[in-house]
Amino acid sequence: MAKPVLLAVDDDREVLGAVERDLRRRYADRYRILTATSGAEALEAIRQLRKRAGSVALFLVDQRMPQMTGTMLLCSARKLYPEAMRVLLTAYADTEAAIAAINECGLHHYLMKPWDPPEQRLYPVLDDLLAEWAARVRPAFEGIRVVGSRWSPQSYASRELVVSIAGESPRLPVVLFPDGSSLIAPDQAELAGKAGLHTSAARPFYDVVIIGGGPAGLANAVYAASEGLHALLIEQHAPGGQAGTSSMIENYLGFPGGVTGADLAQRAAAQARRFGAEMLVGRSVTGLRREDPYRIVSLGDGKEVSSHALVLATGMAVRELDIPGVAPLIGAGVYYGAAMSEAALYRGQDVAIVGGANSAGQGALFFSRYARSVTLVVRKPSLSPAMSRYLVDRIEATENIRVLTHSELIEARGDGHLERLALRDAAGGGTRWLDVAALFVFIGVAPRTEAFAGFVELDEKGFIVTGPDLSRRKVAWPLERDPLMFETSVPGVFSAGDVRSGANRRIAAAVGEGSATIYSVHRYLQTV
Repeated sequence: MAKPVLLAVDDDREVLGAVERDLRRRYADRYRILTATSGAEALEAIRQLRKRAGSVALFLVDQRMPQMTGTMLLCSARKLYPEAMRVLLTAYADTEAAIAAINECGLHHYLMKPWDPPEQRLYPVLDDLLAEWAARVRPAFEGIRVVGSRWSPQSYASRELVVSIAGESPRLPVVLFPDGSSLIAPDQAELAGKAGLHTSAARPFYDVVIIGGGPAGLANAVYAASEGLHALLIEQHAPGGQAGTSSMIENYLGFPGGVTGADLAQRAAAQARRFGAEMLVGRSVTGLRREDPYRIVSLGDGKEVSSHALVLATGMAVRELDIPGVAPLIGAGVYYGAAMSEAALYRGQDVAIVGGANSAGQGALFFSRYARSVTLVVRKPSLSPAMSRYLVDRIEATENIRVLTHSELIEARGDGHLERLALRDAAGGGTRWLDVAALFVFIGVAPRTEAFAGFVELDEKGFIVTGPDLSRRKVAWPLERDPLMFETSVPGVFSAGDVRSGANRRIAAAVGEGSATIYSVHRYLQTV
């Protein structure tokens, strides 16, 4: 398999030589290092790579070049290789140009010159970017291909021969691993275990068990483990929660170029493990009970774990779209959330997104890089004020995104996969049909508290009541002391993040709550 390319561009040959030297020292065993001394030379090299179906992982481009600036080059390169990571080399005075590049061409990072020592100022940045690229880019297929007419008897015979050689399972999906092994139609726990994730607790007892691996739960695990507590985090799906499915988070502090939800979740999970937190992935929680001084968690595989303290940080679940035709098409053209793994499958096709909040806007911008057209279906008369202004501006400036306001989905149709959507004009009442290959749903969320109903106090919408809100609601409290911050109606059981009643439902707020809850956990542990 041909190595992916790292392309460095700088008109200063001395600087370019230093860049090439540092790139080769770190990455030559995995990547092909190419250089160019001008924007025009680089653009021609990129076009030739595209013609030969070459893979480009990263562009590292100087901003101050004659004729074609770094920003101009990156904008052109993005059209040919939208998945490649884009890094701008800048001088101190070029900060405004870097910010403009973030908005104009989706810059992933900018580096100040000089970058010495590279072990501190260059490699950590590029390592993260290349890891993100490798995680989301599908490698080129290098197996046997059969090219022929769909209805040709000879083509059919050839396909049958290839299948008989390779073998074919009637059960799908088949998950293939780098070591040559495979899993056929695995459940989540089986897949997580094969991928090297823990699916069984290593200990019977922990200081604190955290249920939910979204921003609040991950922050809770980081602070619990870093402060010396034996912490176990249990996540039914993948770490990151709803935030983990976000195609791009652009207003999170410290990431001027934005950060994908998956990347943020991956960083947080790695940080929690580094401090010693244990994580179970692919295991559901079926029940909780109190046996003082212990809190017992029952898992979907029939096992139990116990702790002195519990933190409920299960976050939110996407509301299902309840219209005719949707249920049989889920996973076959209808997806909940951004479904970033599906983006490449719909390259050059027409897709629709339903929803009017930030997550829908981020999804529309993400899919506009792949799809021929993106139709954003909104019930309200406009995107504002439900969607942040910066997203509205970018959507309005994106040529292949159209917004249908006053519109409501009423039906989905397709033979084995989604083909058409019926829309009703909420203002006039008329109906129209929209031909699309995929629909991505962002219509709101509900708290994940099914497993806790009857154990902790919930409000009328199903969110967990905590702290001072318990007394305001006149909920019975069994102890002489007042409930601690984030403590639920059961002493020693806490809640943080979006699932908590009255929470400010922002990623940064969830991280803050997850971090702050550990202070209350420490105070509680002093009493047991």
